[in-house]
Amino acid sequence: MQPTVVIVGRPNVGKSTLFNRLVGRREALVDDRPGVTRDRREGQGSMGDLEFRIIDTAGLEEAFDDSLPARMRRQTEQALDEADVVFMVFDARAGITPLDEQFSTWLRSRDANVFLVANKCEGRAGESGVLESYALGLGDPIAISAEHGEGIHLLFDPIAAAAPPVEDEAWEDPDVDPDADTSVLRLAIVGRPNVGKSTLINTVLGQDRLLTGPEAGITRDAISVEWMFEGQRVALVDTAGMRRKARIDEKLEKLSVGNSLHAIQYAHVVALVLDSEQMLERQDLAIARHVIEEGRAFVIVVNKWDLITDHKAALGILHDRMQVSLPQGAGTPVVTLSATTGRGLDKLMPAVLGAYKDWNLRVTTSELNAWLNDSIERHPPPLAANKRPIRLRYATQPKARPPTVVLFGNRPEDLPTSYIRYLENSFRARFNLEGTPIRVLTRKGENPYHDKK
Repeated sequence: MQPTVVIVGRPNVGKSTLFNRLVGRREALVDDRPGVTRDRREGQGSMGDLEFRIIDTAGLEEAFDDSLPARMRRQTEQALDEADVVFMVFDARAGITPLDEQFSTWLRSRDANVFLVANKCEGRAGESGVLESYALGLGDPIAISAEHGEGIHLLFDPIAAAAPPVEDEAWEDPDVDPDADTSVLRLAIVGRPNVGKSTLINTVLGQDRLLTGPEAGITRDAISVEWMFEGQRVALVDTAGMRRKARIDEKLEKLSVGNSLHAIQYAHVVALVLDSEQMLERQDLAIARHVIEEGRAFVIVVNKWDLITDHKAALGILHDRMQVSLPQGAGTPVVTLSATTGRGLDKLMPAVLGAYKDWNLRVTTSELNAWLNDSIERHPPPLAANKRPIRLRYATQPKARPPTVVLFGNRPEDLPTSYIRYLENSFRARFNLEGTPIRVLTRKGENPYHDKK
């Protein structure tokens, strides 16, 4: 077991910068304005041979109603319930504020293992703030500069003291199947703002892990939460809602959308969440095309299905829209559900795991070339521009994720796009890969096994 470290403090004191420093990469969004972080973000931190779980939280605000700041505060409270070590960060340059005093009192009342961290202490600008902080009653402050990496080593001892003792013998959990696949499946949940992405993840997890509400654009960071489904480890990645570029004019929203695109790039499966009353709008199509171009396994999730009265007609409209505007996504699994009520949720993970399995498909060389020969017999390649025949002699599959086929022939550059599309569709039909991205590449060359025995 690793100790859990939680970073708290009022807005804009450098909590996310410290989080990024401890995990060793820029995972959390950082901006000069306060209140950038809203959901609690988890990461894997390390210092030397010490490893720990670290949680970045929203800036503490004095709000106790049902407003967005109050819901953010409750997320921080949930993180504190899991904490072995709490680092309360304050801005040493700004000194101690009334809000710092209020929350230091609140932390003492929770009987938490709190350590005071004076950030922005590069140079001598923070000396007066460090001296002021003794009045908070949280012990000696630890002076650091998260942005410049100064003093970070001073955080080692508080974390190490909370680490559980190392057992001499490895312990095996009798409830865990040793043959289960424990590799992590990264499932990114994407879509336009306010379609129910965070609510969907909360319902899947069975807890209010992510901040939700009627306000559009609550999620800013791409937040990853690990979960186990039938022996398969799944990293559920919640992303910020993506609007059309023409409507994005704020730096922070650009950073949020960039994080969402990064999440798609590194996902294994992407679930595009649609609003049942506004299915496949222009931005939905743009996101879907990007997912397919990135070669990710793809599932469409129609949320708020409980608001639809004529389900058959709604599905017909969706399929017609896909056929006209998203032909490259033909056959993509479509799951209809209600994230609020949980109805239809049982269909989500089977569709995701099916898409993931197809995405990892590898075909034997003999099966691949049997498919190629059959496809050519049914529909031979057209003649090249100089009326010379195009001969496709051999096929290999150099990689999966997505399945990628390389065709060797005498004039691959003359092969029209329409014929390559025909081969893609033929490959899908032969190996039951409807909805899975396929890559068909061409290379000039002879059969490399032609004269080998």
